Amino acid sequence: MSDKPPIIICEGVGKRFGGVWVLRDVSLVVRRDEVLGLIGPGGHGKSVLLKVMTGLLAPDAGRVLVDGQDLARMRPTELARVRDGMGYVFQNYALFDFMTVYDNVAFPLRQQGGHDEAAIDAAIKRRLGEVGLGHALQLFPRELSGGMKKRVSLVRATISQPSIALYDDPTAGLDPVTSSKIFQLIDREHRSIPGCASVVVSHDIDRMKVVCDRYAMIYQGRVLFDGPEARIASADPLVGEYFYGAVDKHAAVAL
Repeated sequence: MSDKPPIIICEGVGKRFGGVWVLRDVSLVVRRDEVLGLIGPGGHGKSVLLKVMTGLLAPDAGRVLVDGQDLARMRPTELARVRDGMGYVFQNYALFDFMTVYDNVAFPLRQQGGHDEAAIDAAIKRRLGEVGLGHALQLFPRELSGGMKKRVSLVRATISQPSIALYDDPTAGLDPVTSSKIFQLIDREHRSIPGCASVVVSHDIDRMKVVCDRYAMIYQGRVLFDGPEARIASADPLVGEYFYGAVDKHAAVAL
């Protein structure tokens, strides 16, 4: 048992769309100072679980606690405050097309309030410079490559130093070199934020090994495995087959 304190606790979480249960009785803990990798074939509920953890989707069974508070019992203003402490990198970038890179990154700081424009300006220029995008401040998303969009998304998600950072398939569609750089950035961002808990959804197992302390495999909407890589050898054989490459990581099956 880890001595790191929990920040997100999922207790018997279930989620359905229509008559189909996408998540079934998911119990999982996300701890501070830890990177949790959510793995498993496509279509088995990983991204849905990420959205339930943030309150973007409400569970149809069970509950999600963030810092001991039940998301489902929060008023909208309370939930908004909790989300202010979260950074989320969406699979499809989710950048505002009508905003420049500069304004996209500034958006969460301005939404939070309490930051003067001079401090925002300094933070944006420093952080974009660190990821090699100091030249892109006034560009629009349509002018960026896929890898550049991912870097902007990552900076936007973490610029407010969130206590929880969530990454939904951050290297989808990227080449191996760019993917490696994205995971290096995730590792650096995680280490730069004291007490941060990070959750990464990805099929890119080899590169996840660089950053993840623990893995949870979601299979047919359930937690099939939860633990460090060292415990995979004694887990359900399907976990090892998936983790080490014998199972198609993108294959979805009927739920």
